[in-house]
Amino acid sequence: MTSIGILGAGRVGANLAGKLAATGHHVVLGRRSPKEETAQPAEDAGPRVSFADQRAAVRTADVVINATPGDSTLDRLTDLRAELAGKILVDVSNATRDADDGLPGDLVYPGSSLAEQLQAALPDTRVVKTLNTMLFMVMTAPETLATPPTVYVSGDDEDAKKTVTGLLGDLGWQSTWIEDLGGITTARATEAMVLVVPHVLRRHGFAPFAVSLTR
Repeated sequence: MTSIGILGAGRVGANLAGKLAATGHHVVLGRRSPKEETAQPAEDAGPRVSFADQRAAVRTADVVINATPGDSTLDRLTDLRAELAGKILVDVSNATRDADDGLPGDLVYPGSSLAEQLQAALPDTRVVKTLNTMLFMVMTAPETLATPPTVYVSGDDEDAKKTVTGLLGDLGWQSTWIEDLGGITTARATEAMVLVVPHVLRRHGFAPFAVSLTR
């Protein structure tokens, strides 16, 4: 069992919290303020998930999952540098600027990535990028897609990536669906994939999908 803190109590964070808690992990869902205590969809995380402010959620965790909005993540997590030291940080966010319709338009860090920015700002934290190339419901139910999906993993620390790969297995990802791309700089490739997403959503709506490899 792993102690996991999840930052972000929206659909992504609550979805991950519920599945990870159901597989036996101790999960704390970190909210920005007490006002979020009654906010939906955090309640969908289920009864086995506890709640705390984000600093406390990080302090008590071995693994921290960032599910906060990517355009503000760097400032938010840099403020938690001391609490994140020595921990694995799993970044599932994409840093984008919205188009007029509210869907992702441009990258905040062209030529780089949020994951790289986080690793540079948090040198004592082991950052792993994953789960950012799909709609949130696929993160915890990849088997529901008609075609086997791909989840990409980027990070400089091999032991951290092994830990994260184990958590992906708990979320339902088969080993053959997990693609280790290499170091943290490879995250700029998967983060750029988000630019495909709004075009798919405009044509097909929010039907579950993942940007995947076929062989």
